[in-house]
Amino acid sequence: MLTFDPETQASAGTSLSRAVLTKAVARAAAQLGLSKGLLARVLGLSPATITRLYSGDYLLDASRKEWEFALLLVRLFRSLDSIVADEASARTWLASENSGLNGRPLELITQTEGLVRVVHYLDASRAVV
Repeated sequence: MLTFDPETQASAGTSLSRAVLTKAVARAAAQLGLSKGLLARVLGLSPATITRLYSGDYLLDASRKEWEFALLLVRLFRSLDSIVADEASARTWLASENSGLNGRPLELITQTEGLVRVVHYLDASRAVV
C-alpha cells in the first residue's frame, strides 16, 4: 500500500527546484559568457562555491539571497535571449555601454541594484510592441 507523506514530497520538490535553478544559472552564465568570478560576484558566493556549483556538488539554497539573485540572472538571460536571440549579440549587449542604464550591463549586474535595473530595463524593452 502506498502512503502519502507530505514532508517527504515537499523535501523532494525543494531538492528538484534547487537542482533546476542551479543548472539554469550555470547554463545562463555559460551562454552569456560570464566568468566564474563574475558569477560569484553576481550571486554573492565565493569562487570556490561556484566551482562546486558547476561540478554539481553545490545546489543553490532557497532560504538565502543567492536564490533571489539566481532567479534575477535567469530572468535577465531569458529576456535578453528573447530580444537578441543569439549568444554573440547577447554578449556584445552585456559588454557595451548602455546610455539608458548609464553603464555597461556586465558591470552593473555585480551589484544588487544594478542587476534589478538591468532586468527591469530588459523587461520593459521586451514588452514594447
